[in-house]
Amino acid sequence: MSPFYTSDGDQGETGYLGKGRISKSSLRIESVGSVDEANAAIGLARALCANPKSQMVLLEVQKHLYLLMTELSASPETAAQFDRLNQDHINWLEEQIEELEDAVVLPREFIIPGSSPASGAIDLARTIVRRAERRAVSLLEAELIKKQLLIAYLNRLSSLLFMVEVYEALNTGNDIQLAKET
Repeated sequence: MSPFYTSDGDQGETGYLGKGRISKSSLRIESVGSVDEANAAIGLARALCANPKSQMVLLEVQKHLYLLMTELSASPETAAQFDRLNQDHINWLEEQIEELEDAVVLPREFIIPGSSPASGAIDLARTIVRRAERRAVSLLEAELIKKQLLIAYLNRLSSLLFMVEVYEALNTGNDIQLAKET
């Protein structure tokens, strides 16, 4: 049996969906890595969720993020070949946000993360998604990607994660802690 490792990345470069290899510190790999980290954080949050609706939404998001990572990994020359995310994915996010918004009363104050292990993990995932969005914007500004929709997807995803956080906390008997002065 051959080993799982390849040693190909030992010199600080990695393969991607383009010609040759690129530095592991490149904007592209940083962006893909941030989305990968967000996906892992969402997986942890999903594992901690008690509510089946929260679990279903987070699992579907994780599937979308694999599509997103593929697109971010593609060079401008290969981007069309790996074009996967579309407006339907954003529409799905928006539908989920609206459903959850109808199911809870949102407080007007800032929410302090950590009402439950699940809601804290969801909020952590939301902040990682925000970082992934910033990295993807850097890729767009450097003209390494051309698809604005990828940025819109991440932006909408952070809003959805906020709604899932509130929904999960309120539907599992936890109180939400507010940042208002006492």
